Amino acid sequence: MNEQLYIKNKKAYFEYHVLDEYTAGIKLLGTEIKSIREGKANLNDAFCTFISDQLYVRNLHISEYSHGSFYNHEAKRDRVLLLTKKELKKLRTRTEEKGFTIVPLAMFISERGFAKLKIGLAQGKKTFDKRETMKERDNKIELSRVMKR
Repeated sequence: MNEQLYIKNKKAYFEYHVLDEYTAGIKLLGTEIKSIREGKANLNDAFCTFISDQLYVRNLHISEYSHGSFYNHEAKRDRVLLLTKKELKKLRTRTEEKGFTIVPLAMFISERGFAKLKIGLAQGKKTFDKRETMKERDNKIELSRVMKR
């Protein structure tokens, strides 16, 4: 995994309990991969959904490429995620259950130069769960401050 480019969806771990994680390829246009390599992508409002038999990521914002001409892409178009049939079948059956959804967690460039999206099968958190997450985070920060002294 290329550590120079790792775009995270920080809101996902706060809003959801992530149960399973998958790494999916993304079907992109030429200007989109160039923008991703510049780090100009935003996962915050993105979500995954099934349209017919394919899994799509929606609201994934990839900014237009700075040196692109009239070949530039739309910033928030639907993009196909590439997974095996077995993984797609498993995800589809789980998302049909009540309360489960598929959330993009991170985007990175693989060693072979392909853009990959780490997605997670997730269940929404309740308000008290979010408060508990905030308490744990504050406790970790306080503990690290005490340990540094």
